[in-house]
Amino acid sequence: ASSSRRHSSYSVIQQAQQSKQQPSALAFTPHPPRPVALFITITMADDSDLKREQWSSRLAFYFAAIGAAVGFGNVWRFPALCVDYGGGAFFVPYLLALFFVGIPILMLEVGFGQFFQTGDVNVFGGFHPRFRGVGVASVCCGFMLVVYYSMLISWVIHAFFDSFGSDDPWGKEETTGEEAVTYFVNKIIGEETLGPDKRPTRLVWANVGCSALVWTLCFFGTAFGVEWTGRVTYFTMGLPIVLLFVFLIRGVTLDGAELGIKEYIGRWDMSILVTKPDVWSTAVTQIFFSIGVTFGIMTAFGSYLPRGSPVTTNSFVIALSNSMFSFISGFAVFSALGYLAKKEDIAVTDLPYGGFSLVFGTWPVILGGLPGGEHWVRLLFFDLFLLGIDSAFSFNEAISTVVLDTKFFNSTKKWKVHASICLSGWLFSFMYATDTGLTFLDVIDFYINFVMLIVGCFECFAAGWVYGNEKTVEKCGRKAFGSYLCANFGSIALGCGIWFGVGSVWGGFVALICWYAVFFGLSLFFLKQHLGEVESEDQISFKQAIWALTFENIFDLKERIKPVVGWIPSVWCFIIKQFLPHLLIILFINLAQSKTSTGESQFGHYGGYVAWPFQVMGILTWVLTVVVFTVGFALPKVYDPLSLPAGHNALDPDSKAVFVGENAKYPDEAVAEEVEDEEKQISTAEAEVVSAAGSKEVSAMGSKEISAVGSQEVSAVGSAVGSQVVSAAGSQEVSAAGSMEVSAAGSKGSAVVQEAEIKC
Repeated sequence: ASSSRRHSSYSVIQQAQQSKQQPSALAFTPHPPRPVALFITITMADDSDLKREQWSSRLAFYFAAIGAAVGFGNVWRFPALCVDYGGGAFFVPYLLALFFVGIPILMLEVGFGQFFQTGDVNVFGGFHPRFRGVGVASVCCGFMLVVYYSMLISWVIHAFFDSFGSDDPWGKEETTGEEAVTYFVNKIIGEETLGPDKRPTRLVWANVGCSALVWTLCFFGTAFGVEWTGRVTYFTMGLPIVLLFVFLIRGVTLDGAELGIKEYIGRWDMSILVTKPDVWSTAVTQIFFSIGVTFGIMTAFGSYLPRGSPVTTNSFVIALSNSMFSFISGFAVFSALGYLAKKEDIAVTDLPYGGFSLVFGTWPVILGGLPGGEHWVRLLFFDLFLLGIDSAFSFNEAISTVVLDTKFFNSTKKWKVHASICLSGWLFSFMYATDTGLTFLDVIDFYINFVMLIVGCFECFAAGWVYGNEKTVEKCGRKAFGSYLCANFGSIALGCGIWFGVGSVWGGFVALICWYAVFFGLSLFFLKQHLGEVESEDQISFKQAIWALTFENIFDLKERIKPVVGWIPSVWCFIIKQFLPHLLIILFINLAQSKTSTGESQFGHYGGYVAWPFQVMGILTWVLTVVVFTVGFALPKVYDPLSLPAGHNALDPDSKAVFVGENAKYPDEAVAEEVEDEEKQISTAEAEVVSAAGSKEVSAMGSKEISAVGSQEVSAVGSAVGSQVVSAAGSQEVSAAGSMEVSAAGSKGSAVVQEAEIKC
């Protein structure tokens, strides 16, 4: 009989636990049960509603994730940063940022997305409900970025179509890079109508139309599930890889290519690492931008991976592939620049070698001067379009995953959610479709750096310091935990105050070490005091207490997720807890106090643009991030509408079950055996039971047993659901969504067994 109302899988498993620990409400009879006839129908949840979609293969995941990571910045930003910051010397902070910042955070996002099978909001809400704001902030950051990123792609499309006209400069002889850039800025972006203050005066309708095309393509690339998106990225990511080598081979065969390559990686000015301290923040933000962390993308992509997919391997493949694309792009770009420098008899660095000036000026002009030049230019614009559209797909997927995993929208069709996202993104992109769109983009792009750093800090703090903190306080005491927290972050605050306020590097280090030593000593004192006050059978030693205070929670977290995401190196635990939160705070302050050419702080005066609307809009992006996090932290119920549907369970250290995605599939062995076949579908199981001398056996799409020696046990797909007891000292009546009668000659008494809907 169908259940008259639904119960969550979580409550069913709780009932199973309680039934094992508590005596049944129905008393056992000392007499052997009489033969009874019993008919039971167990209605299983429709598996089509419960099963989470997955990537068609790991290769599809790699193409989608690498496509999300690789974008415009790999081509026009990374090579230029190498030239600006000492040539090959830039690889020092870049590689350090890659291995000690980018990959650990990438492992965190992919791993926890895979573990929880959900997006950023509920992943970090899993550490504590007050940290849902971290996920909300990351998704907001991603949406703000994809809105202006879509306009970048729109400008590329506009330039591509314009290259078929008669007025475009790229295929004309004797056109300089400066002339090409001026044409692009004035005609394609539309800045020719701007006044001195650069405030917007009109919409450029061609760019509005191109933006509509971009968002339409985003919809069709993502609205039909990740299996479809994965197949699309075989083309949208695979072809740019092929084209990269085409441009590389063409570039290195040009006369003078060696001059550009020497400028790109041949110089190693290590003094830059000291004389330009912002190189460290720049390297980290380049990694953040390039890999795609702190936007909710990798968490969403990881949530569609199957159980057991190796997070360490996956993260290294994504990160190293992205960096390799950047590295090879530098050779393709600067070999072409070397050719032009030799042709015009000027230095390579005298040519525009980064940003818009490179990809819409210098580089297409070089390609346009080759045989079949206009076709090379169109191929370049098409390549840039493919690089951009992949990244736009990923931002949309990050947002839709969060929305679809909420209790209010989990039954909504995916295409409807994507349609709403794309329509909203297109409308917001109108700001960048004005004639001052490039200025808006430049300002927002700068302030997004602050957002990424603070979101990354929140993410690491949630994993390293929030998870398991109640257990840490219980073992070590509140005073010891508070002192240790103050030792870590108070020392960073003091050090930054001296480094960036007073300007003394060594003074900052000395103050940091002294502060840390004092408060760490206090934490040890309070720890010893707490151990002396606590008397229990589970008393821990002082050495064990130090371990509990410093590292136990993060190592417990690693072991907790290991069965689902595979091996994680122990050094990851140290980096996430003791290194990254501190480093990201320092980099945030370092970036905030960086100066303009006039000596003013970049924060609030970036680019010399007027306060309204440019600086105000930029600062608001950072303020929005702080507000959404603070609201979630202070008033966690505000984000309850974003919580998961019933049946999910966060990383509760005391929980006996691990719940993944829409269903409680992976309870601990103490509760039930692990489900071996995740793909098995069960819709309805019916069983007829005939008991003789206390034993009945039912088989329906698996195996289920009901024992009548005082109890009945139902087992479905390896999950122990509970027990039902029937006393046979007379007559028994079993009610399950209706009524069923059990009769036995001369029997008296009655018992009621309530039905339970079992989700598997």
